[in-house]
Amino acid sequence: MKLASTRNAACTATFLEAARVGLAPDGGLFAPVEIPRFADAADLLGLDFLSRSSEILHRFLGDELSRTAVEDLARSAFTFPAPLVPVRPGISALELFHGPTLAFKDFGARFLARVLALDAGEQPRTVLTATSGDTGAAVASAFLGLQGVRVVVLYPAGRVSPLQERQFATCGDNVLALAVEGAFDDCQRLVKGAFEDPDLVGGLGLTSANSINIARLLAQLLYYYEAAAQARRAAPLTVAVPSGNFGNLYAGLLAQATGAPIHRFVVATNANRVVPDYLDTGEYRPRPSVATLSNAMDVGAPSNWERIHALFHGDHDAMAAALRWGVRSDAETRQTVLDLDREGYLADPHGAVACGVLQAQLREGEEGIFLATAHPAKFRESLEPTLGREIPLPRVLSDLLEKPLLSEPLPADQAALKRRLS
Repeated sequence: MKLASTRNAACTATFLEAARVGLAPDGGLFAPVEIPRFADAADLLGLDFLSRSSEILHRFLGDELSRTAVEDLARSAFTFPAPLVPVRPGISALELFHGPTLAFKDFGARFLARVLALDAGEQPRTVLTATSGDTGAAVASAFLGLQGVRVVVLYPAGRVSPLQERQFATCGDNVLALAVEGAFDDCQRLVKGAFEDPDLVGGLGLTSANSINIARLLAQLLYYYEAAAQARRAAPLTVAVPSGNFGNLYAGLLAQATGAPIHRFVVATNANRVVPDYLDTGEYRPRPSVATLSNAMDVGAPSNWERIHALFHGDHDAMAAALRWGVRSDAETRQTVLDLDREGYLADPHGAVACGVLQAQLREGEEGIFLATAHPAKFRESLEPTLGREIPLPRVLSDLLEKPLLSEPLPADQAALKRRLS
């Protein structure tokens, strides 16, 4: 698997090299130089999830890792299901929140942690990540207690749900949570700035667990095959992806390029509509994010759009032809949550955004799937007033209520982050 920077094709890396450093030296993102096409994709759908995932990963990584090593990675990382649940006639939810932190980020974070463990050296490693909600919890869980690894989570103070915050800010041990005085975009900027500082990169063994790390996305590619495997119908499959930083959509496009039978992807965003506006107009204008109910999607400068832009060779018309898109306000999101609940399905705000946009974009004869990316209980403070009832907490969340918050405040300043990391 040869990878190259989205900004300079001459800046290349192997998979393990890219996983280790996260960001390319030129500030770009690593992406496959060539995407393999699986002629037997239909046969792959007949395998169980672990067997199929091991086979796909082996085809990407076989030049670097043995089949046995790849199988061990998959077996260790993917210990939970991703069920496809009927929601409405012609629409199902792919539930990706059955892992240890109840969010889709568990797939990528657990796989990445195990990949980095294969490449562990004598130098201690610092895993630096920014989170708009669920990444921090998944990364903290995946790396908690690992010797020789320090995890630093940057998150926007007051702009993640209280339960999301408790999932990574009560860990202690080798996990440091820093509450940044700003938005998620400020956290993301600080992380990128740290990776451009040779003192930090070399001195701390810095690596990223954000979706800028290609290992995260390779793991996420696998559940798109699982969606198609569980659907297994003749109708064209249209998948709606709740999108913030756009790593999840990129992983889906990779799956589609390898042969996963997905007819069309639907880009679903909240009021942070930089990408839908670009697809409408051809003008890409990142801007400060605004806070919404679907906080994990509150991103005004999505880093992974650079990968998608490169995948389509910068051709706006090709992107607009390949994708559908839509935007949902908080009021529309609440209404979708309420409607779905009356129909017997409880959705989190991000899944509700995706379902609402999918419903508007689905065409006759198509089968629709939206990604349910987080457990609804993580957002009970915003959902319960809409539903008019309490949402029971799973034990893994209720136990967090007794733990003290251990986060530290941090100005949205590069020098302040460097002082705290050094």
